[in-house]
Amino acid sequence: MSGAPHFLLDGSDPDALTAWLRKRGWIGGDEVVTGLGPAGEGNMNLTLRAQVGARTLIVKQSRPWVEKYPDIAAPGERALVEAAFYGAVADHPDVAGGMPRLLYVSEADRVLALEDLGPAADCTDVYSGAPLGDGLRSELLAWLSALHATALEEPPAILRNQAMRALNREHIFDLPLRPGGLDADAFFPGLEAHAASLRADVLYCTAVRQLGNLYSAAGDPPAASDRLLHGDYYPGSWLRTDGGVKVIDPEFCFIGPAEFDVGVMLAHGVLQGGSPGVERALIAAEYEPPGGFSWPLARQLAGVEIMRRLIGVAQLPLAADLHRRARMLRISRALVLSPALDP
Repeated sequence: MSGAPHFLLDGSDPDALTAWLRKRGWIGGDEVVTGLGPAGEGNMNLTLRAQVGARTLIVKQSRPWVEKYPDIAAPGERALVEAAFYGAVADHPDVAGGMPRLLYVSEADRVLALEDLGPAADCTDVYSGAPLGDGLRSELLAWLSALHATALEEPPAILRNQAMRALNREHIFDLPLRPGGLDADAFFPGLEAHAASLRADVLYCTAVRQLGNLYSAAGDPPAASDRLLHGDYYPGSWLRTDGGVKVIDPEFCFIGPAEFDVGVMLAHGVLQGGSPGVERALIAAEYEPPGGFSWPLARQLAGVEIMRRLIGVAQLPLAADLHRRARMLRISRALVLSPALDP
């Protein structure tokens, strides 16, 4: 795990953080971090809420490993990619206004300081039956439409985010279908037999591999239809706050086909219990696609996302029995191989 920052955040050491923040001028010389605790799940990064007098900061560091799975190496510069995303959308209020404000960046230590949005919770409760709500869905689709309408004449090279895409390629498209790679029974008893059947499906695995190639090659060189993407547009990246829904964690962003973000959102509608046709119609009613948008491609990518969330490492808090999980794997196959038809 190379490229470790010089300073490592420690949620149990507010004094060290106080000294580090003062040294960079992020807080005043007489200010002290009086409280320090986790802010959210922190799957990829260590994310802390720091109480500084009467105000709070969200302090986030990307280390050269996945915070939830320290044995998985991850690109340490992903915080800088996230900072570049905030910079790219700063002059687009319909996008920037739907996110917390980026306050400070330390390139050397890969630390971001972000606006604290106050009492908030992500939307992962939808997997156990909580309604997303039409109003919140409308806000999310308006934000995604605005993001995909954002024109970047010369996007910085960092937004190609190739190292993070290499990690994502492995965990989305490759590892879940690799024979002998993962035991799906470790995720849910009885699921391995259904996963093995999918891994043995040559047509399906070939199609997923081709979609993985498309993902890896996106933006190199940029196509006219490519857009700045969030890269992980699912309920864990959506916060319910007193000021409405806010979008966080664009560290997986990249320049590529808008179908990827839409496919991920569609997939998570299905994972919540919706049907692909109904979920597509709900998205299509309010999402404004860029020119050349392909719904079949979005549906194929949705199928891949469903598969990797069921038999890959990045598990969800799904309230679903074995029968329903097996059915969703069948939906995944149908979406990938017959994307013009409703499963």
